Amino acid sequence: MSGTKEKSTGRSARFWAGLLLGTLGAIAGLALSGAIDADTALVLMLVPVIQTIPLMRAAGRRRDGSAGSLCGKGEAQKRYTKRVALFTALYLLSFGVLTFATADSEPAFALRSVLAVLPGLAVIGIFWAVGRLILEEQDEFIRMLVVRQSLIATGIALSAATVWGFLEAADVVPHLDAYWVAVAWFLGLFVGALSNRIEYGSWGAV
Repeated sequence: MSGTKEKSTGRSARFWAGLLLGTLGAIAGLALSGAIDADTALVLMLVPVIQTIPLMRAAGRRRDGSAGSLCGKGEAQKRYTKRVALFTALYLLSFGVLTFATADSEPAFALRSVLAVLPGLAVIGIFWAVGRLILEEQDEFIRMLVVRQSLIATGIALSAATVWGFLEAADVVPHLDAYWVAVAWFLGLFVGALSNRIEYGSWGAV
């Protein structure tokens, strides 16, 4: 009976973790081999970011069924998930418009400026969603986990940007556009969630 219930609620956390790591490896391999360009890699990097949501939900289902809920799946978390989904969709839409608009022609400076700002505003919306989660979360333990997760992500992103910047200044590595810092931060959120899980038994932000 319990096995039937587990199947009906979705895939296991191990499945999603393996799929996420496999996706990251595939994207990295394609980018390093030159099979895809930087813009394509940036769009594809959203796939593993989105995959963290079912991963953490699967982990939450497992804990709910064993030792009680420590994942903070309250109203604040639900609003956070909806906001992230909304801003991610806006990012994909605006980035797609920018890519197609500049693929075969060069629009006017003003139009290019607006189209280039829109994806950045969508990413800022995700940052805002994380901040709102910290403010709205009523459970102090969960709030601490989200803050800790965000600090880990910030440390990873800033450290990677700093080291890469010095390597780039020494002509050791190629130039990377500044928006990759945001990508590193989102990946850092996943690292922070794993750290929370290991240290405290709960993920933090889903």
